[in-house]
Amino acid sequence: MRLVLVGPPGAGKGTQAEFLCAHYGIPHISTGDIFRANLSAGTALGIEAKGYMDRGDLVPDSVTNSMVEARLNESDVDNGFLLDGFPRNAAQAAVLKEILIKINAPLDCVLELQIDEEEIVTRLASRNRDDDNADVVRHRLKVYRDQTAPIIDFYKNENLLTTINASGSIADITERAIAALSAKK
Repeated sequence: MRLVLVGPPGAGKGTQAEFLCAHYGIPHISTGDIFRANLSAGTALGIEAKGYMDRGDLVPDSVTNSMVEARLNESDVDNGFLLDGFPRNAAQAAVLKEILIKINAPLDCVLELQIDEEEIVTRLASRNRDDDNADVVRHRLKVYRDQTAPIIDFYKNENLLTTINASGSIADITERAIAALSAKK
């Protein structure tokens, strides 16, 4: 199973990624992990990314895309993978499509976790972390709508998008996700 997991901050992507990866026996590939691995290994891409990060700049798509491509060429993804946090925009989605064509590993599904924004604000604000106050959460949701949500249309047009309700218990959401993915096979 080759998956991309999308949804707004607070939708439970990290939690669901854990369960889905265990269920399908596939690696969870997050851009954060890819960045940390490249930085700690001192790869050329890691050094380039560090330069941007040290200046407080966003790492450009070209560097992120190259890191993801290198990661998708590792042998542990031969039986599938779950991408979490990539692609973040339509341009990255188009690059991912080209990468997957090149390695002959087309996506099986893009699973969208859909949840009411006020539920997200309540959910995240209750965690009592500095970056999870209601105003910050609303800003993160706006950034998601502006930058990441357009990939929903990209994947709808590719006939790869499956949307599930991400409200309720973790077990219920996981059950919905597995049922939706099983229907895609």
